[in-house]
Amino acid sequence: MIAPIKESPGEDIVASHAEESLTLSSSPARPARERFMGLEWLRFGLGVFIILFHTLHVYKPLRVWTHYITDLGFFATSTFFVLSGFLLSHVYLKPDRHYGMREPARSFWIKRFSNLYPIHIGSLILAVVVVQLVAWLAITPGDAVRTFRFVSYDINRPVLFAGEMRHLMGNTELFVNLGLNLVMLQAWNPFYLTFNPPAWSISVLFFFYLWFPWIGPALLRLKHYARALAITCLIYIVPALVVIATTNFDTPETGILHRNPIIRMPEFVAGILLYALYARRRDAGLALSRGQVAGLLALIVASFCLGQWFLTFGSAFYYLLHDGLLLPACLAAVYLAARAPAAGSENVNTWAVKLGGAALPMFALHIPLYTLYTRVEKIVRGEPTLCLTGHWQACTQAAGEITLSFWAYPIFLAGTIAFCVVFQERFVRAVRRRIEPPLMRWFMGDKRA
Repeated sequence: MIAPIKESPGEDIVASHAEESLTLSSSPARPARERFMGLEWLRFGLGVFIILFHTLHVYKPLRVWTHYITDLGFFATSTFFVLSGFLLSHVYLKPDRHYGMREPARSFWIKRFSNLYPIHIGSLILAVVVVQLVAWLAITPGDAVRTFRFVSYDINRPVLFAGEMRHLMGNTELFVNLGLNLVMLQAWNPFYLTFNPPAWSISVLFFFYLWFPWIGPALLRLKHYARALAITCLIYIVPALVVIATTNFDTPETGILHRNPIIRMPEFVAGILLYALYARRRDAGLALSRGQVAGLLALIVASFCLGQWFLTFGSAFYYLLHDGLLLPACLAAVYLAARAPAAGSENVNTWAVKLGGAALPMFALHIPLYTLYTRVEKIVRGEPTLCLTGHWQACTQAAGEITLSFWAYPIFLAGTIAFCVVFQERFVRAVRRRIEPPLMRWFMGDKRA
């Protein structure tokens, strides 16, 4: 039996969206300790990007320039999926000619589940509680009817009928979708997102992890990584082309392209193949030249600039950008970050690990946290003394008249980052320590767990 990888004391090997710590302890197979501090900073940056993507549009007077930040926010999710494939390959595949798993598949699945599920269930509970609290406070006209039954159909047509996207789940739908969320299968619903919308990515990640013990070794045994990577990029864009040619940008095709795990699999596969290319160049002692670095940076910048332009042509180009055209830029970002050296200060590197580890909680928690923050801001900037004296109706009416201030936005952003760091280190790790050992005993027969 292959012995499982050992984790460093006090350090989570698995953290955030990529699911792995970016350091690998010394072992006979890899004597040098490789540190990916650049990837830690990248995934933290992607966590911030996804928060901006989902919240900046609320400040309507600023949309004349904030849309340049938010229009291509889905780049962050795609890059996370690439990053996940890259890091899982680094940590869990042996660097020999067979590229087998370093530990049994069941052990790998238990660890992935034990890290993902606390984030998912914690964010789900928070989202449901916040939605019910908002409905009870009823600060804005829409809050009173806002419950966890309320969803929006995924439609990307330019012209919509009044109320066409709005839907209230019936009892059967509610229980079915609750069940899907409890077992992390919510991404398979192509019609609408439920409860905590961004958590669909956790569902997709878990699907990737289920397949990794087979596809990871198989992909690294290929001879021509660059060719396989190019083919993967071309395959990824095919579903978008089919939808453009045969549909009216309606539901369920929009939801399928957005979050179906099979449709999004090429991003994960591309991350595995990117690691194979990286490892081959690393082992050959090949570093990036200044020209190559400049070329990869130019690819990222050009992709964003062209992406903004393409969006002006309508829904078809949105589909193409979302499912394929930005993948080369995602690969370039991960490769550049992987090549970035660690800082000379251990304090800086420690914070890189903390912030990088908070990236997936940032992704999963930011919507309920922002919803809560906006209502608190309205109350504080309205007549909070009315709330303190028990005049709830007058207090909420005053709060409803307040327009959100962008100048207070940094408070939300800093508070969310701090909350997610604590959430990852205190809640996620604590729950993981409680659920992983019994799962190891039940499914692996590991009496030491």
